Amino acid sequence: MSSARPHTPAAPPAPPGANTVVWVLAFTGIVVSLMQTVVIPLVPQFPKLLNADPADTAWAITATLLAAAVATPTVGRLGDMHGKRRMLLISIVLLVAGSVVGALSDTIGPMIVGRVLQGLASGVIPLGISIMRDELPAEKLGSATALMSASLGVGGALGLPLAAVLVEQLDWHVLFWGAAGLGVIAGVLVVALVPESAVRSGGRFDLVGALGLSVVLVCLLLAVSNGAQWGWGSALTLGLLGGAVVALAAWSWWELRTTEPLVDLRTSASPQLLLTNAASVVFGFAMFAMSLVMPQLLQLPASTGYGLGQSLLGVGLVLAPSGLVMMAMAPLSARLSRERGPKTTLITGALVVAVGYGLNVVLMSQLWHLVLVSSIIGAGIGLSYGALPALVMSAVPVSETAAANSLNTLMRSIGTSLSSAVAGVILTQLTTAAGLPSQQAFQVIMAVGAGAALTAAGVAALLPGTGRVVVAQPAAAATATR
Repeated sequence: MSSARPHTPAAPPAPPGANTVVWVLAFTGIVVSLMQTVVIPLVPQFPKLLNADPADTAWAITATLLAAAVATPTVGRLGDMHGKRRMLLISIVLLVAGSVVGALSDTIGPMIVGRVLQGLASGVIPLGISIMRDELPAEKLGSATALMSASLGVGGALGLPLAAVLVEQLDWHVLFWGAAGLGVIAGVLVVALVPESAVRSGGRFDLVGALGLSVVLVCLLLAVSNGAQWGWGSALTLGLLGGAVVALAAWSWWELRTTEPLVDLRTSASPQLLLTNAASVVFGFAMFAMSLVMPQLLQLPASTGYGLGQSLLGVGLVLAPSGLVMMAMAPLSARLSRERGPKTTLITGALVVAVGYGLNVVLMSQLWHLVLVSSIIGAGIGLSYGALPALVMSAVPVSETAAANSLNTLMRSIGTSLSSAVAGVILTQLTTAAGLPSQQAFQVIMAVGAGAALTAAGVAALLPGTGRVVVAQPAAAATATR
């Protein structure tokens, strides 16, 4: 299938306030991604802070992962059906509610509830990208969606030093109150400045499909995230993986036969979507290796000979530039996609990430080494994350934009979960006499990350077509379907 699109009329000038809409949506994406990062300084302290067993407090992280996986495709489909701005606001309300519950928590039960509610807000970024497609003219869409997509990394990178400072200086509950406050600001800005699109698919929601996909994702992600603790050959882990396979087969059968599926598998099987989503899984795997390994390497004692002995604040300051680089790459990603096509941009970004990991195999002994390497990897992520929405949106009708972007976001999340599992195995198998991860373990993970990035580039090279892609109808020409 060629990626070239039929000729479209010249887009009208951007409507008044278009830039404001872009920045409001990007800010909202950063707020949601901050939510994922602010708890990192608290994870080692949760057992003491919440008076709970470490195995129980781990659910404060796992619950968010599962909730996000279940919510993202569901919210995307509902956005296409009933209004993307409406679902965006509902997601923000869930974020604020979860943050308030977390801020009021002193035991593990309410904290898990709060984290689940926060996880349910994870569909904000694909919804924001879809709103941009509906409301912006084509010439502005590329840079806008690249910025929105990069907001995930920006919030993650900037959230760590911010959280570290707040935890060191103030009560830990302030992190959740702060997240709630930012969520309220985002909600007010969306209500005041972001229009509701008239582009809707209507129809009936596929509840059976949503429940079936939820079973698949919960079984898969529980096994992947807890396999190391339970044992990869344990009955529980193997049972969950087997359950995921059986549930996936049943869900696929249903989706192919129902008239209004949650996920249109026939469209998803088109070469462009299938390969884009496959590349997203592998790229998500590659991208997350940096987030897993570099903080540990920075915090290990200098007495090990390879650790850098940094505080959590130091870790955040070293990694923060990578988030700024991701944002800075958004316009370059859009320009490269406009001139050479998003396929070229995705391949270029993946190769840049591979170069960064390759350098990190030999450059990991000085702080500036990790600032340099993380910035190079961040540049590659910024390029690729800007290309993925363009590839997705060029392959689906405007009425399915949110669902398709949400599925692509889910694919990246599955890749990051797999990356976490693989890195965990390597770190526990290659250790020093003191039981700490060895330098070889970090080098192996970086090499695996480079290999995954090269694989993503290879998958992207198989995408059909090489031409430029028009990814949106002009806002004025969009037609509602009800």
